[in-house]
Amino acid sequence: MNQAAHQAAFFNSAIMTTQQILSRLEELGTPQIKKILLKHGAKEPLFGVKVEDIKKLQKEIKGDTQSIAMELYNTGNADAMYLAGLMANGAQMSEKELQHWMDNANSPALSEYIVPWVASEHPKAWNLGLKWIASKKELIAAAGWNTLAGILSLKPDAELDIAAIRDLMEQVKEEIQTAPNRVRYTMNGFIIAAGSFVPALTAEAIQLGRKIGVVSVDMNGTACKVPFSPDYILKVKDRGTIGKKKKTIKC
Repeated sequence: MNQAAHQAAFFNSAIMTTQQILSRLEELGTPQIKKILLKHGAKEPLFGVKVEDIKKLQKEIKGDTQSIAMELYNTGNADAMYLAGLMANGAQMSEKELQHWMDNANSPALSEYIVPWVASEHPKAWNLGLKWIASKKELIAAAGWNTLAGILSLKPDAELDIAAIRDLMEQVKEEIQTAPNRVRYTMNGFIIAAGSFVPALTAEAIQLGRKIGVVSVDMNGTACKVPFSPDYILKVKDRGTIGKKKKTIKC
């Protein structure tokens, strides 16, 4: 066997199947982490794997990672779906596939993080976000606001419709206090994103946040806090990072 053939054989042998990845996730899961994730709204089935361990496993996965990500998400296992969100390139997904991910996101961890991670990378991300925030379903609307916030953190200001963002900020001001629980949380995050990532809107976002006041969200007895948007934006300003865009919102 020549060197090229040997390398190809090694590469192919290193490729894990979806079932093998699930087995690895099961090995990595612990009852303690599972309990914490369930407390934060995760749904069965899940193994309870630490995010740092999921990221380590991600580095081991070779081959067509996009296809593997799609298969992992379709397992319905929360840990596998989280891994899928880290692996998938949203720009390569169709709108139908993104809607499928949205329709199968049954917890805040999936709807507010995994789905927006990939949706914000898509060329039609803005339209998807607007579509979702109009939904009467709490998880979908929450996903929409986080998708829009993700766009603000990723896209250069020259590619953003500042007037449209202002309209959305006004919508938040009018609706946030009576919106569903998780929608209030992500609306608050949208104001923070506008003030932190779009310098032209920083002062307006701070002023608007003060008018809105403290946003109350039921965090299901966890230690998670709802940041007061003006204070959060001012901390970003003090760090000198207003307007500094992200390469990705995946974490």
